[in-house]
Amino acid sequence: MTLQQRAASVYDRLCPLYPPVRSFLDFTTPWQLLVATILSAQCTDQRVNMVTPGLFARWPEPKDLAAADIAELEEAVRSTGFFRNKARNIKEAARIVAEELGGVLPDEMDRLLQLPGVARKTANIVLTQGFGKVEGIAVDTHVRRLAQRLGLSDTDRPEVIERDLCAAFRREVWGEINHLLIQHGRNVCIARLPRCSACAVVDICPKKGVTKSA
Repeated sequence: MTLQQRAASVYDRLCPLYPPVRSFLDFTTPWQLLVATILSAQCTDQRVNMVTPGLFARWPEPKDLAAADIAELEEAVRSTGFFRNKARNIKEAARIVAEELGGVLPDEMDRLLQLPGVARKTANIVLTQGFGKVEGIAVDTHVRRLAQRLGLSDTDRPEVIERDLCAAFRREVWGEINHLLIQHGRNVCIARLPRCSACAVVDICPKKGVTKSA
């Protein structure tokens, strides 16, 4: 089985199992999605969705967050973990958007990557889910684990995993792969105790039966 055949089989089997999801994070604008995605690092989406309503009610626009007191912003996002670094990145990104970009979040990969706290995962999520522009595949912890377990990539480096996945899957399904792998990772291919007996792709999984994080 070639890499492309394996990828096509994974997509064909997972797609019917998991309905399309706009986003696991709650947002109304691309800017809100950017902030929520920065906060989601090493934090559950559920926790972020508890924090962002109050955050955006208090500081609704980039200019508001740019002017926020850093101590107050840190306290507002404290429960998401790594709050000092996240608050600093969000405040500086807000300043750049408000003062240098006319208050408009860019919809180009290269320009998004210039913002503090934004790597390719975050940029891919914002482009795909916020702007409807698919330029790659966001690689988070679930996607990394499943890519390795399913034999779609053999590295730990997110940028290389993304290249491997983009080479494996047809471009027209790139926008769906992140959600399919995340949902399968949360429901079946769990990090430390994968439910292989309930897995739709177990017969093509080279690491079936793995009992610790890949």
